[in-house]
Amino acid sequence: MEPILKTENLWKVYRSGKVEFAALRGVSIQIFPGEFISVMGPSGCGKSTLLHVMGGLAQATSGHVLLDGNDLTTMGDAARTLLRRHKVGFVFQRFNLLPTLDAYHNITLAQHIHGNGFDPHRFELIARLLGLTDRLHHKPSELSGGEQQRVALARAIISEPKIVLADEPTGNLDTKSSESVLSLLRQLNKDLGQTIVMITHNPEAATYGNRVLHMRDGVVVNGSSGH
Repeated sequence: MEPILKTENLWKVYRSGKVEFAALRGVSIQIFPGEFISVMGPSGCGKSTLLHVMGGLAQATSGHVLLDGNDLTTMGDAARTLLRRHKVGFVFQRFNLLPTLDAYHNITLAQHIHGNGFDPHRFELIARLLGLTDRLHHKPSELSGGEQQRVALARAIISEPKIVLADEPTGNLDTKSSESVLSLLRQLNKDLGQTIVMITHNPEAATYGNRVLHMRDGVVVNGSSGH
């Protein structure tokens, strides 16, 4: 089986004047279809930088990112944006919902941006799976943090991306909401076969993945199996 996402000797160096800081130092990993990977490590270890580079939100300094066979590191901005739109779903710590739109329109907007138009069957499946059926006509300000993150999750997966990249998705949530969102991520992985990479600093959250990659000082130090 070919990996859906692969990095080869990935470096990301930030420069400020004469000062250089390497956030990623030669990271090489492979992620296969249907995996749920947790990337864990302390603050500043490079895990969010890795997620941004893998998702085409940031450009690598050197090395390669291959997403579904496409090399992001050789693409221009426009091509990378297009690939990201069609292949990647993002979930962030801040929910990034449009405050003037209700949950329904926050989710369906993603389908329209994707370019495939509205698929009512897919929408109904996702809304039901994420327990949003009775919250669709509420605006973000009328939803709890956990509900907002579920809307953000629905938006990320509505267009059937090849991979979902989640950056500290429970960082703004209380314990109960965190457990609910993590359980839903695992359910999406098991029931829909959704490939997921989740960044977290929380050891308990990391166990929801079926493989854990540990990062320190810009390198992956080892991997282990989750629950």
